[in-house]
Order: sequence, then structure tokens, then C-alpha cells
Amino acid sequence: MKTILVADDHTIVRLGVTHIISTLTLPTSIKEAETFDQVITMLDQQPFDLLILDINIPGGNSLQMIDAVKLRQPKIKILIFSGYDEQLFAINYMQAGADGYLVKYSPEDEIRNAILTVLNHQKYMSAATREQMLNMLNTHREPVQNPLANLSGREIEVMNLLTKGIPVAKIAEMLHLQVTTVSTYKTRVFEKLGISNIVELLEKVKMYSTPL
Repeated sequence: MKTILVADDHTIVRLGVTHIISTLTLPTSIKEAETFDQVITMLDQQPFDLLILDINIPGGNSLQMIDAVKLRQPKIKILIFSGYDEQLFAINYMQAGADGYLVKYSPEDEIRNAILTVLNHQKYMSAATREQMLNMLNTHREPVQNPLANLSGREIEVMNLLTKGIPVAKIAEMLHLQVTTVSTYKTRVFEKLGISNIVELLEKVKMYSTPL
């Protein structure tokens, strides 16, 4: 029997994933967790074959969650189940030690296939992510370890204020700049980090939280 831990703070997501797991042909035992603290507690209590983990779970710290999980159960398989764009985050999580990355809006068949693939000791990623990784290998380019390092001092200053939920107009007032100037800095930050909204900005900053 395969033991699976589904970790997500949204009840409807856990119910949906649990239902899909129940349709698998192999026998399973399913546990649920709403926070990363609960995940750690449950990992300390019993072994699991698979952890299905939301990267934005309360109490989590993005990439460092992988190390925290593997430290307790080195053989556990980790399938990242996220609402964030895989083009931005999948490769980083796979390189950190995750066994698969799947977006939450994936069809049921794909979710089922991802779970079975990872349980079968194989890596799971979408065709788009595979192509992205192959392109990196073919061009001999390493992924940027910390994209925040590409930002200028002023861009970092604006970025930090944006992550605090401060509007552009207020940032302009605080930094004694024109609103259009701050908007330009914001646009540059988004372009350099390859993001399109504040939610993705927050996740990028959280992911690369080590000092520049």
C-alpha cells in the first residue's frame, strides 16, 4: 500500500486530489495537512511514499521546504502541486530535489499520470518544462541562481516596497520620484524576473530570500 500526504491549505483542493488518488488502481492510504508545520509533524510520525505539496502552503518557505522534507524522509517522493506558472518555477524546484511539478489547473488524467509516474520512481514534468530544460542543456546555459542579483539598487528598493503592498503613487512619494519613473522601475523589475503580477513577485522574492 502506498501512503500519500496531500498538503494544501484549500479544502477543495485536498478533496479534489484525494478523489483522484482514490481512482488509482493501486491501494493507497491518504493523509492531509493544511500547513507546513502539520506536514513536518506528520513526517516525524510515520513514513510516506509521496508528498503532494503546494508551494504556497502557510508556514512554508518555498525551495527550502524540499530540504526540510528530505532531511526527515530521504526516500519520500515530492510532487509540487502549484497554482504558479511552471515556466517560472518548475525547473528550480526540480533542481532543488522535487520529483515532479504540476499546475493545479491540469486535467484529471494528467494529475493521475503525474502521481503514478512519481510513485514509480520517475520524474514528472510537462512537455513545456522538458523542452525548457533541453534548451538549457543544448545551449549550455545554467539557470540563473538568483535573478534578484540582476536588479539595480533602485529597482530592489522599489521591489521591496511593492512586496509590502504599497501603491506606485505612494512609492513615488516616499522615494521623491515621479509616478511614471516608479512605474518604469516596476516594469523593469517584472521584465528582469520574468513575472507579470505582484503574486508572482512575492513568490520570486520568497524563493530567493538569501542576501544578494
